[in-house]
Amino acid sequence: MSKATLKKALKEMDREGLTEIICELYDARPEAKEYLEFWINPDADKELDKYKQKIFKIFFISDGKPRKSPAFTDMKTRIKYFSSLCIDSEKTADLMLYVLELYHLWLSERRRIMSHQARADKFITETVTYIESHALEELFGIRLERVREELQDLFRRGDRPSRLGWRHWW
Repeated sequence: MSKATLKKALKEMDREGLTEIICELYDARPEAKEYLEFWINPDADKELDKYKQKIFKIFFISDGKPRKSPAFTDMKTRIKYFSSLCIDSEKTADLMLYVLELYHLWLSERRRIMSHQARADKFITETVTYIESHALEELFGIRLERVREELQDLFRRGDRPSRLGWRHWW
């Protein structure tokens, strides 16, 4: 169904029908529920904190222990949902930088990190593009450079050797 068809169908409905459809949508889809709750009570800082907690749980277990393998598609989906709430670009850039900082923290706890270099470079490029396209270099430039340098230092270090040594093979 196209957007034009949807608009036409909604124009033909009365007020009670629209209310019923919106309530059904609210009950059926968690994304719609989240959007409508934000639309009713828009608090960008509260929503940013909520999404930061959700993304933290993607990288770490509740006690701060790193997960074996975070769900990167889930993380990208969370960023997409957050930016779709029509929140200002500063909050989205802050969330993207937070993801990079968590990624660095998660990688620093891992032994084998070199397989993540391409993904980290891609996240950095996406973040830089977003910040530059919204002219937020003055606000987030120093933080972005710090995260970029920390990730580069981490990848220069490379994979750590196993602590088990030669006895592991026996």
